[in-house]
Amino acid sequence: MKIFKIILTLFILLCNICPVYAKHKENTDYRLEYLNIKWWENYNDPILVNYLMKAYQNNQDLKIAAISVKQAQQVAKQSLAQELPHLGFAGNYFRDFASSDVRFGNVLINDYSQSNFVLPLTMTYELDLWGENRLKTKSINKQVDMIKQDERATYIALTSTLASTYYNLIKLDKLIKNQEELVDLQKEIVLMVEKKYKNGLCPVTELMQEQQLLTNFEESLEVYRDRRDIVTREMVVLLGDRTNNSVECSDYDTVKLVEIPDNIAAEVIQFRPDMNKTELYIQKTGFDVKAARRDFLPKILLYGQVGFNAYQLGDIFGNHTFKSAAGFAPSIDLFTGGAKVAKLRYNKLELEKAQQMYEKTILTSLQEVNNSLGIAHTNKKNYKSSLDRFNLEKEKYNLSSRKLEIGAKSKLENIRDRERVLLSEKDEVTNKIDYVIATINVYKAIGGKDYNTIKEQL
Repeated sequence: MKIFKIILTLFILLCNICPVYAKHKENTDYRLEYLNIKWWENYNDPILVNYLMKAYQNNQDLKIAAISVKQAQQVAKQSLAQELPHLGFAGNYFRDFASSDVRFGNVLINDYSQSNFVLPLTMTYELDLWGENRLKTKSINKQVDMIKQDERATYIALTSTLASTYYNLIKLDKLIKNQEELVDLQKEIVLMVEKKYKNGLCPVTELMQEQQLLTNFEESLEVYRDRRDIVTREMVVLLGDRTNNSVECSDYDTVKLVEIPDNIAAEVIQFRPDMNKTELYIQKTGFDVKAARRDFLPKILLYGQVGFNAYQLGDIFGNHTFKSAAGFAPSIDLFTGGAKVAKLRYNKLELEKAQQMYEKTILTSLQEVNNSLGIAHTNKKNYKSSLDRFNLEKEKYNLSSRKLEIGAKSKLENIRDRERVLLSEKDEVTNKIDYVIATINVYKAIGGKDYNTIKEQL
């Protein structure tokens, strides 16, 4: 009982002199905030939201990012463990065989042999007088936060890529449907021109031109179909489900346009993961510099040991074999060949590099935000222009159809007017989807925030 009291007293003594830090309770749902479903609901597409949730559950890149965060958290726990007392057991047995005489002053010990059994519990604790170990743990914690920003960047990039790919699929479905109608109309035109040619009402060159146009339409159709297959496979990879070989999309006519602001304040870059990461990196290197400076100061190691030391195994737990010790060991490095100075200088240079990275990130962030916003405005103007042109072509076609009904226009000319409507619609479809994707890129550029409510968050 006496032994256990001594062990308990030693443990309490060491625990009282070491810092104890409360473990931060992690929110297990923080990755859903990265997904930002509330923003994607602005596009009013349940299928898109469903795919985003599937990617959240299955995508391998997101799982890898989550594992990286967990690994970093374990490294932080290892660093924290260095601030706490260490308790260990290292038993030992050795035997001295016959040896030469041993003399202790006037006492002579003749040749002898004996066994020695040692069973000690050892506690050690490095007294963190200068806070060096605490600084190292803070540095590791900042590294964990940096990796979390990498994870957030992965979520923003993946969800934006998935949404863009999804809308490209909608665009291709519409273009394929449009092109199939163009091919059917052109085939009908070729048959009509062939009749004209056989009746001597047109030259062969006209027939050849129509046949050539048909092959062009057919080639474009195959390109669209092939592109659709490629984008579908890309979508399957993003969803992370190799058992799913088909992707469902909403109809083009249901695509909702999200308005973009005329301008966005420069302060929005503070929400970007790369900006947050460089800020954390400056803080981390600052801790590293402080820790390197304090590495020059003396260190004090507290230690204690309790256990048994006996020469006969049967007596190992006897009262006369109990052994205990406690003490402290101050130490200071007088000469390390310049290693500590080099480490300090390295960390100072790393801090300077981190500051330059921060300045560069500000510039590139502003560039990406302005570029994405400018492209979005351009695509919006192009879409409006192509929509106006498309509506004009439809009006012209409606007039052509009325003329066909009263016999003022031939069926061949009416079909060609219909083709012009479809060709104009292709531009309208392309520009509309390009604008939708541009709004997604603006969302990505400002760090995955809703730019319509960004002012409330600044």
